[in-house]
Amino acid sequence: MKGYFKRLEISRAVANLRKSGKIVGFVPTMGALHAGHISLIDFAFSHQCDTVVVSIFVNPTQFNNKEDLEHYPRTLEKDLAILKPYGEKVIVFTPEPEEVYGEEVKSKVYDFEGLDKVMEGAFRPGHFEGVGTVLSHLFEIVKPDKAFFGEKDFQQLQIIKKLVAIEQIPVEIIGAPINRNEDGLAQSSRNVRLTPEHTEAAPFIYKILKQVREDFNEKSIDQLKQWVEEAFAAHELLKLEYFEIADQNTLKPAKNGSKSGDFRAFIAVFAGDIRLIDTLSLT
Repeated sequence: MKGYFKRLEISRAVANLRKSGKIVGFVPTMGALHAGHISLIDFAFSHQCDTVVVSIFVNPTQFNNKEDLEHYPRTLEKDLAILKPYGEKVIVFTPEPEEVYGEEVKSKVYDFEGLDKVMEGAFRPGHFEGVGTVLSHLFEIVKPDKAFFGEKDFQQLQIIKKLVAIEQIPVEIIGAPINRNEDGLAQSSRNVRLTPEHTEAAPFIYKILKQVREDFNEKSIDQLKQWVEEAFAAHELLKLEYFEIADQNTLKPAKNGSKSGDFRAFIAVFAGDIRLIDTLSLT
């Protein structure tokens, strides 16, 4: 593992790799690495990447909740130990905010054509502009051939594809399947903050999504949404923030009587103070 490259160093390292014919992949992270991140790195290598750059950067502009930013887990030493077995096939980039943003740490304004106004965007104003801004900067610094993102953040994945189109960034964006625990819980850096009680309760989220998929062709959109709301209202430990069924390409909410297309269920749930999201294809 090569690591701790600064902005100019990482740019030069990647440029030299690409000049020598190597395919460079990029996995942007906010650290607190877990098996889901490792599966994403392995996924990049399975897609013909010779070297993978892994950035570890807790991006301040995508947090609309200051407390959430302050409490986001930072485990750099542990992260580096996890990446060490990859040897020189992985390059770790750990920039400071000024290296990414310059003197002013602020978001750009984007027109994502409504992709950012629903679900996560409705409940986390400014979040996707922060995501778009940091990735715009990171893509400019790293200049990878391919970049990989987990489908757990499916709305984010669609917005990143739109970002690349808007800014005409020459990088291929590839989504990777969700990595789950044996009990179905989607792996997330936030999971380490769950209490034992909430850890035991959280797989209920995936159980609900699977039932929605099973019932999708038999029940109306409204019936499914009402059933999900009632299921969480009766749960003692989990609180539903939103549940939506939407077209996975446009992210527009599905309506009763219209099930032609590629639909996906999206959900956000609070387990105590910890916010968990998940998604599942329904078609």
